[in-house]
Amino acid sequence: MKILFCSAEAFPFSKTGGLADMAYFLPKSLIKLGHDVRIITPYYQSINKHHKEMKMKGSATIVFGGIETIVHFYELKYENITYIFVQNMHYFEREQLYGYNDDAERFACFSFAILEGLKVLNFYPNILHLNDWQTGMVPYLLDEHYRQRNDHYFSIHTLFTIHNLEYQGSFDPYVSRFFNTDFNYTYIHFDRVNFLKAGVERATKINTVSPTYRNEVLTNDYGFTLDGALQKRYDDFIGILNGIDHHVFDPKTDDLIEHHYDEVKTKDGKIKNKEYMLHHFNLDVDLKAPLVVYIGRLATQKGINLLTRTLEDVIEFSNARFILMGSGNDSYQDFFRHISFKYPNRVANYIGFNEKIAHQLYAASDIFMMPSRFEPCGLGQMIAMRYGSLPLVRETGGLIDTIIPYNQYTGDGTGFRFSRYDAYDFKEKLFEAINLYNENPRVWNKLVKQAMKQDNSLDKMALSYEDLYQTILGV
Repeated sequence: MKILFCSAEAFPFSKTGGLADMAYFLPKSLIKLGHDVRIITPYYQSINKHHKEMKMKGSATIVFGGIETIVHFYELKYENITYIFVQNMHYFEREQLYGYNDDAERFACFSFAILEGLKVLNFYPNILHLNDWQTGMVPYLLDEHYRQRNDHYFSIHTLFTIHNLEYQGSFDPYVSRFFNTDFNYTYIHFDRVNFLKAGVERATKINTVSPTYRNEVLTNDYGFTLDGALQKRYDDFIGILNGIDHHVFDPKTDDLIEHHYDEVKTKDGKIKNKEYMLHHFNLDVDLKAPLVVYIGRLATQKGINLLTRTLEDVIEFSNARFILMGSGNDSYQDFFRHISFKYPNRVANYIGFNEKIAHQLYAASDIFMMPSRFEPCGLGQMIAMRYGSLPLVRETGGLIDTIIPYNQYTGDGTGFRFSRYDAYDFKEKLFEAINLYNENPRVWNKLVKQAMKQDNSLDKMALSYEDLYQTILGV
């Protein structure tokens, strides 16, 4: 199959979140299965340092909303993956990826560029795999402007993947002039132009990044007002669980951690890594006490307000150490700094993100907190299990699909789950995990081994997408 993976960000060249990782991991895995997969993404300012490695493939003139602009297409090979960068200095060569007043215009341009690029590159895929609101208009533009051009465009199918329904690309109605069509309700939602809704309406098939999240967004509670539009596409809407690269996240071979270990020597390996990280962050070194970590965005979605309301009690009434990593909401960053200042021997923080320190924290920690209000899939809990750190999660989205809750009667489990989005429930579950670590090491070690054996690999994910592509094509 020929697939063009269309994404507003793509690791390792541009990244704000998990979409970038999927834009690298999934194509890489599909190529291993024998498919011809290429990635198309904007040429941001940060990508300029790779310019000498690129090959110019051609240009196209785009006219939209009375604006005429030229885009250039550059090709770069990285780890056997072909990246196509859409270059336009005015729209894309900026310091940030998103957050500008003209984002609608920028990504309308990118959407047209994707479709014009097929002709320039002479690459007509079987499937355009589109991702999130920034590419949501592509199926509509394909239908309205390109299918009638030739048989190549006419036969293209589209898959639209929703990574997080909260972000929809909602803009003032005047934005519709960029689409070069008469007014159409395909892209209108509550009197606003909605890029994501257009993708839901027009794509051949739609999917999201976990089976449970798929079911959740069909409800009023999680649908962010688009549950009705998704309900209309019920039979065309699929949930496929994201995966992680088991070669990158492997405590036996990970060059970013201080001490390697496997499932047999997990306990010794984790204690050595814990000792290193406690020294690194100047915390009291008690190797018998559990190390609890948080790694992620500091946003309400991630349940940080549950941490702000409970951590002090847990610190006061347990022996646990805490290391908190992330950036985002200023008040949450201030909380991380405040609690570290108040308990300097027990709590440390890292405001921002550092790949090496993140790997070291996975390897050193015993408990990984992820109390999300909602979570489309989540990768942190999967990575944590690979390193023998037991996740403590709220029962939502992909966290339900990946974490088996500890059962004290059967010994089953790969982590801890609580159901209500409630500070008391979170605190009780955290105490339960800490007490089990302290009081029953035999059971704890059993859970760790069960967690490390879980298969959340990219290979498994790629096979699911391959099946979906074949369904779309009627193969």
